Amino acid sequence: MVALGDGLVGIVVAMARPVPGMEVWPWILASGIIRTVYMLFLGYAYVHGDLSRVYPIARGAAPLFVLLVSGLLLSDQISTKEFAGIIVLGGGILLMAQGALANGESRRLLPLAVGSAMATAGYSIVDGTGARLAGDAIAFVSWALAVTAMFYLPVVIALRGRSVLPADKRAWGFGVVAGSVSYLAYAIVVWAMTQAPIVLVAALRETSILFAVLIGWLVFGEKMHKSKLIAAGLIVFGVAITRL
Repeated sequence: MVALGDGLVGIVVAMARPVPGMEVWPWILASGIIRTVYMLFLGYAYVHGDLSRVYPIARGAAPLFVLLVSGLLLSDQISTKEFAGIIVLGGGILLMAQGALANGESRRLLPLAVGSAMATAGYSIVDGTGARLAGDAIAFVSWALAVTAMFYLPVVIALRGRSVLPADKRAWGFGVVAGSVSYLAYAIVVWAMTQAPIVLVAALRETSILFAVLIGWLVFGEKMHKSKLIAAGLIVFGVAITRL
């Protein structure tokens, strides 16, 4: 529902913006494909693990992959302080993964969450680079999210059947509202990637980990081990170091 909401808002906004040049469309299509893979990995990871365990791994590991690719392929320059912050973040990720194994949780969540993180890194780099090339971050992200919805919907229906489409009109309304909020948040992210190094923007997004851990604990009643709290804290502290 969020993917559909993203896509609907995206296509409406895209119609009011200049159409991207031909050189931008490979990046838009790549974004749609990678984001589809990302959502599939993340969805299946949630089948096997708690929000407060899966989300920190899936989101927190992404900046590490972005750092690796940025250093090798992109022109972004990362300072020693920023590099240290991302390494601290990585330590939190490892502790979070170790906690899943130590507490007898499903091991399947780990490769799925890491796969989601790799896809997040992929679309972060593609979207940041594509938006810079387009010269219009809003147009780029609008088309990218619209294309994602077109790719994701048939894949999910093929995997799970038409039952994934709710009959309740209220659910459709929630989907559109959630998609609109998601669109706004990600449009800001992609715009930020045109103003600052992609790896730093990707890292700063991970402050959402604290919210996910709290929601998992307070709303979903998930177990909150000391190691989980420490791991989440390390992840967010690593993000903070990059911005001090």
